[in-house]
Formats: sequence, structure tokens, C-alpha cells
Amino acid sequence: SLVVGSKSGYRLYSLNNVDDLELIYSNDVEETYMVERLFSSSLVATVSLSSPRKLKVCHFKKGTEICNYSYSNTILAVRMNRSRLVVCLEESLYIHNIRDMKVLHTIRDTPPNPQGLCALSITHDNCLLAYPGSATIGEVQIFDADHLHAKTMIPAHDSPLAALAFNPSGTRIATASEKGTVIRVFSSADGQKLFEFRRGVKRCVDISSLAFSMCGQFLCCSSNTETVHVFKFEEPRDCPRRSVEESSWMGYLSSYLPTQVTDVFTQGRAFAAAHLPIQGVRNVISIVM
Repeated sequence: SLVVGSKSGYRLYSLNNVDDLELIYSNDVEETYMVERLFSSSLVATVSLSSPRKLKVCHFKKGTEICNYSYSNTILAVRMNRSRLVVCLEESLYIHNIRDMKVLHTIRDTPPNPQGLCALSITHDNCLLAYPGSATIGEVQIFDADHLHAKTMIPAHDSPLAALAFNPSGTRIATASEKGTVIRVFSSADGQKLFEFRRGVKRCVDISSLAFSMCGQFLCCSSNTETVHVFKFEEPRDCPRRSVEESSWMGYLSSYLPTQVTDVFTQGRAFAAAHLPIQGVRNVISIVM
């Protein structure tokens, strides 16, 4: 479903027919600037503009408020799966048990994160939380939200992070930096780099959103430009003899070229692209298949 917050509350739409969005629910109570729905359940978490430090968890079908929590600073992001609810503040993260909403763990004194950048895997079998490990470079901290301990730190980019996303199984994490040209995909278990894609060479591009398809075969990216890029994961195959010769030639050439130049040769390009009618705004993307 699609959840939209507005000046007059929030609305839920069905995506069964993307050509004709069906309104599922409408709440016209207060200005809502943040709203998250737990998959297709009736559980909705909201934050209003009038009370930016208060989180409300509601059962929208019954029209009842389950609970509310207040925090020390403005809530910047809320993420949920079937076992955890995570609230992100600028310098801390609160991990709740979604069954009773008790705070299980608080990650304090995180690097300044004014955008509330974080990601929570959607599977409770591999319940991982990712957030910036640095405010100056693109480090990703992977935290085990099930067993409540830090797992690994991934040095993903030279510049600060701009976007994060787990694949549906939580085994991979996609990252983009403020530079906005390269998207990398790492193993969430050990931080090994698996794929690298080049969005483009245009400067001053702000990547605002990354999303995997549910099958895990595609990754899409949106930014402040009018173009949405879709990348396809091509798993390595047995190389024919010709490719071995080409790789040998590339290995010879790379010894004489800067690392930045040889990296460009190995970066994947967009499998497909879509063009939006406007640019210069923050776009959030998802893949529905």
C-alpha cells in the first residue's frame, strides 16, 4: 500500500491497480509529516507537526490509539518490521519490541544524523538495523536488532551517506553517498562489496531513495533529478576464454591507471530508467511487481 501524510492527516491507498489508486483509509485529524504502516496490517505509526517528539501507534481500522511515546528530540525517522520498531533521532536510536512497544535498547551518541538516515530489514529472521557510522565519511554501522549488538562497520564511501536500503532477506545493503554518482551493494554479514553501479557523472545530484524489488533482482534509485534509475543484479557466470583474455588485458592496463579510472570500467550501468515530470524535489521510490 501507499501511505501519504498531509496537512489534514494521512491516507492509505491500495496499489493493486497503479493506474487507479483505491483509497483504503483517510484520517483527517492533524497535520501528519511522518507515517509508517506495518506491511498490510492495521498498525500505523504517526508523528504530527504539532508534536514532533511524540510517536503515536494506532489501529486504523478500529480507530484506536494503542500507545504513544515521547522522546528527547524531534523524531526524524520511524522504521518497522514484524518484531521491531525503531525511532531515529539526530544522535540516538530507540529499538522497541513491536509486540508490547517496550524499549529494548537505546543506541546513544551516534554521529550527527540530521536527515534521520537509517534502514531496518523487513524480515524478522535476519533483523538488522543500519545507520551512519560517521558524519564525515560514508561508514555504515550494521546493528543486530534481534540480539541487540553491533555487527559490522562497512567503509562504503569517501563522502557522507545519502541513502541506505536492505534487500528483502536482509543479506545485502545498498548505499549511496552525498556525491551521488556511485551506488554500492555490500554483504550485510561481513561487509564485502558485491556490486557497484554508476548512476551518472553529473555533479551535485542528491540521491534521496534506494529500494530493492521483492525478488531481490532489481535495485532502483531516485534523486533530485527527473530520472529514476533501475539496476539489475547480474550474478557472475563462467567466463569464456575470450573474457579471460580481456580481463588479463584489463589487469595489465589497470596497473598503469589510477584506481578511480579502473573502477569506472567495472561499474554497472542502469538496466532501465524512468523520467518524472518535475525535478529539484526529493523523490521516494519503491518497486511494485
